[in-house]
Amino acid sequence: QVQVVESGGGLVQAGGSLRLSCAASGRTFGTYTVGWFRQAPGKERQFVAAIKWSGGTTYYANSAKGRFTISRDNAKNTVYLQMNSLKPEDTAIYYCAADGRPGATAQAMPSIKPNYWGQGTQVTVSS
Repeated sequence: QVQVVESGGGLVQAGGSLRLSCAASGRTFGTYTVGWFRQAPGKERQFVAAIKWSGGTTYYANSAKGRFTISRDNAKNTVYLQMNSLKPEDTAIYYCAADGRPGATAQAMPSIKPNYWGQGTQVTVSS
């Protein structure tokens, strides 16, 4: 099984940028789809973006389109979430999750419950 570890969160002013990282350990991401989710205080966890490691197909939530970019680095076995033009409403704990089941396409990630999750990294955007 794969283990995932997030990093890169922090405090940024509105309009700024952050890049989150999701590193795999235990095995490679080779057959997995990796997604980013976030949960703000008092709100349900929501999908942000996903990437199918094999082939690189991506899928984004409407709130992320045009501002966030998900990518992968094969050599580092890491998935990144580049977040630009950040807004205070982007403040949340961001979680990386991975799923290796056959139906876990990037487009399916919002509706399935991935089976491997990281501990999360806090992103705070000040106004």
